[in-house]
Amino acid sequence: MGTTWRRWASPAAPLALVLLAATGCTSTSDAPAEPTGAPSASGAPTPSGGPSASGAPAPSVARVCAEPAAGPAKAPAGAVTVDPSVVGDLAEKTRNSPPNTTFWLRPGKHRLEPERYAQVIAKEGNTYLGAPGAVLDGGETNQYAFGGTARDVTIRHLTVQHFVAPNNEGVVNHDMADGWVIEHATIQHNSGAGLMAGARQQVRASCLRGNGQYGMNAYKTGDSIRGLVVEGNEIVGNNTDDWERRQPGCGCTGGIKFWAVDGADIRGNWVHDNRGVGLWADNNNNDFRIEDNVLEANDGAALMYETSYNAVVRNNTIRRNNWVEGRKHAERGDDFPYATVYVSEAGGEPRVRARTDKIEIYRNVLENNWSGITLWENADRFCNSPANTSTGYCTLLVKDTDRCARPAIATAPLYSDCRWKTQRVDIHDNRFVLDPSVVKCADECGRMAVLSNYGTYPDWSPYKGERVAEAITHEQHNRWHDNVYRGPWSFVAVDPGRKLDPGQWQAAPYRQDAGSTFDPRAGG
Repeated sequence: MGTTWRRWASPAAPLALVLLAATGCTSTSDAPAEPTGAPSASGAPTPSGGPSASGAPAPSVARVCAEPAAGPAKAPAGAVTVDPSVVGDLAEKTRNSPPNTTFWLRPGKHRLEPERYAQVIAKEGNTYLGAPGAVLDGGETNQYAFGGTARDVTIRHLTVQHFVAPNNEGVVNHDMADGWVIEHATIQHNSGAGLMAGARQQVRASCLRGNGQYGMNAYKTGDSIRGLVVEGNEIVGNNTDDWERRQPGCGCTGGIKFWAVDGADIRGNWVHDNRGVGLWADNNNNDFRIEDNVLEANDGAALMYETSYNAVVRNNTIRRNNWVEGRKHAERGDDFPYATVYVSEAGGEPRVRARTDKIEIYRNVLENNWSGITLWENADRFCNSPANTSTGYCTLLVKDTDRCARPAIATAPLYSDCRWKTQRVDIHDNRFVLDPSVVKCADECGRMAVLSNYGTYPDWSPYKGERVAEAITHEQHNRWHDNVYRGPWSFVAVDPGRKLDPGQWQAAPYRQDAGSTFDPRAGG
């Protein structure tokens, strides 16, 4: 992505764009990446609270795209009224009003000046309220809707559409300001990301639909997002521009991408029919709670938690994900266990402060996805390795990346601290259901896995051979237990070629899934 210099932005904005270009939020999964196929069909059954095929009740979900809450029909007392018939009225009145002003947008289509960088530069404490039918439309001309570094801005009951932000940039809160509240909004059919994120941002009861790259890109220059809340939203059909095809291996697509976020509550959302991954936490995220969501019919994994720390994933309904990408890899003869919940170089770390000191995945229902949960660690990926796709980053345990070099990296503590490790992952009390006739697959679509590759690279790596594969499988406290399996599940350990049946998985040396039950004929 090239650097963009904006004429109508705050003085800090060009620096933000330079740093965005430098980091790009483009770390990719370290398993082989391929372009996705066509988006999933959205004609799948809509969650309604009725029973699912597994017999478990399906939670009600946020159908906020089809049933948006109406905004105020009259201007609140003291609000500045914005006229849709006056081009640029919203930006002009924002410039001429003091901070902490409330703006009420009348019904109709509001437009900015027909200039690429025209946008609303919000002031601290401003509130933007949309009347029923109020739309801010970029006309496929304006790149950004709301920008600036002012804190504590609120946007409610407003549709924002047809803006053309560049790749890795966003339309709403373009400059990643802190404390914004996005509520009962519809952010749809834009290029780039529908919105960016700052610290203490709250995104609630909103529709993030059909955006070209992400619904939200939760990245902030300086890696300073703290206390992010994403609650009760519908996140659907994003990555319409299919960036993995345009930039193979970019790792820059999906419903939401999280980058170096410390503390996030992701709850009660309906994340579905996105091209690529539904939710992707990538690179030094920490302290996530992902709960009470419905994640379904995403072309790739429902959830990826990569090179990150300390998370709770509970009470989610996860169904019909990864059909497009999983099938494509299988048809190529690729035996890697591409999963619906993919934990990659991520684990619990007591030395990183959080509400938990492990990754705990429990009380979820996974139904008719392409495969289940894979715990993966790339033996060649560590600080300063050319195989580290998070270029320039190191673990949260090593502040001076240059220390991760020979000879010191070969001895304690750097031997352990210079690599992201999949460790302390506790997977229990989940229900895994697979009916191959629904997924339309053979046995390669029903796998759980804990594995690594054979370390080979670079030549100074202290992690060569099977060291990492043995560690992730036997030494790093990764456990499955007390789960329910329905359907023909199989298991992979150490490397992709080692396929196990339930008895082998439970027996020595793996000793996994103690207390779990298996019924291979009960998936249908």
